[in-house]
Amino acid sequence: MTQWIEIGALDDIPRLGSRVVRTPGGNIAVFRTESDEVFALDDRCPHKGGPLSQGIVHNKRVTCPLHNFVIELASGEAVAPDEGCTHTHPVKVENGTVWLALRQAAAVS
Repeated sequence: MTQWIEIGALDDIPRLGSRVVRTPGGNIAVFRTESDEVFALDDRCPHKGGPLSQGIVHNKRVTCPLHNFVIELASGEAVAPDEGCTHTHPVKVENGTVWLALRQAAAVS
């Protein structure tokens, strides 16, 4: 099951910046590009777990603040020569409001 949660207004996320959403499954970083595209990744670099939300956003990438790993925002994949992947999350903008999809475990009978 997927549940969409409202994150807030697009304008509340700075261009080339991010916001952190705390979830039971861990922190999710929601990024905004200069052209107002929005992406969501686990707030954890695949290299050593650095907080991607504190990284530098450029084009459609974020650079981890700890060891300069560069991560593609759309796929969560590290840019060569680095290796690794961070989990992505569905995100959308409707009428200026940012929505994030969270997966919920199915109830067990």
